[in-house]
Amino acid sequence: MKLNLKNYLIAVSLFLISLSGCSYTPDALPLNKEQALKTATFSFDQETYPGPDNLFPIYLIKPGDTLDILFQIKSIQTTDDFKLRVGHEIAVKFYNTPEFNETQRVMPDGTIVLPFVGQLYVADKSLKAFTDELKKTYARILRDPDLSVRVLNVDEAIKELKTDLHTAPRGLSRLVTVRPDGFATFPMLGDVHVAGKKIPDVNRELDSLYAKVVPGLHVDLFLEKTQGAVVFVMGEVFKAGAFEIAKPISIFEAIALAGGHRDDARLDNIIVFRRKEREIFARRVDLMGFLSAKEDREYFYVKPDDIIYVPSTKVASAGNVMKHVADILFFRGWAINVDLFENGLIKNHNNF
Repeated sequence: MKLNLKNYLIAVSLFLISLSGCSYTPDALPLNKEQALKTATFSFDQETYPGPDNLFPIYLIKPGDTLDILFQIKSIQTTDDFKLRVGHEIAVKFYNTPEFNETQRVMPDGTIVLPFVGQLYVADKSLKAFTDELKKTYARILRDPDLSVRVLNVDEAIKELKTDLHTAPRGLSRLVTVRPDGFATFPMLGDVHVAGKKIPDVNRELDSLYAKVVPGLHVDLFLEKTQGAVVFVMGEVFKAGAFEIAKPISIFEAIALAGGHRDDARLDNIIVFRRKEREIFARRVDLMGFLSAKEDREYFYVKPDDIIYVPSTKVASAGNVMKHVADILFFRGWAINVDLFENGLIKNHNNF
């Protein structure tokens, strides 16, 4: 959800109303003079998010994301690490004993049959490895097994890929979705774990994997659609819910997305919940202090999946707060209950 004109006006109204409160003093922000504000977030994310130089951190792939993989077919050449596959036509040439020459297609079971040695398994072996193996095998029969192995239909995998993508309206590309387990299924490769990795890193990994299957095949990876880039705002706001964010935003902007705060909201005691691995952390943010523009106040940033709770002036304890947020936390799969504060599984960065 973009911060449209309506939400922007709500944000400005929130700012102006707050300035009229008892916590604001007229000289807190000098007239016609800029004042730099500090930025802050949870301590374990402070080094990379937000920071003055890290407002746009490198994106990490998430479950639910849709990736677009574009295939580029360049010159096809066999190399020593080229892998033999089912369907390849293999020519074995003996320089000193040409009567042993043979051309075989790799059968569905991954084997070929050669004179005097019988059935050999070749699928997934590199061209060099199979050549060396064949020399050792024929050394038991021939005094000097000088031979070479060549793949005649090296573009077989390319043909299979083109056939697989023939009906795709996107040409030689494919959209793949990252599953909840972090894996995505790619043509010819199968499952590759991509969640939590940078797109350029996955692109290089895929390039390496495809090069082993089809020399000359390169890919470009793009983020087609992202899922889960939302923050949750609840409590004393006019429109509680989940809101999409396309960039890092402050807690002030997050409340504006929720339509602003209600009259009985306690802005000096806003609580932000963030998950780190298997733990949940909570931090109290004083929005009123920020609005007073005091030099020691920090501009607090939120990140995707954060839960921002704006309590009422009537809420007096952390237990009451947890009763309000437990349902949403459970819905997001966080599986916590109101006793976790006391058990220490939710770590509190500030006293409530």
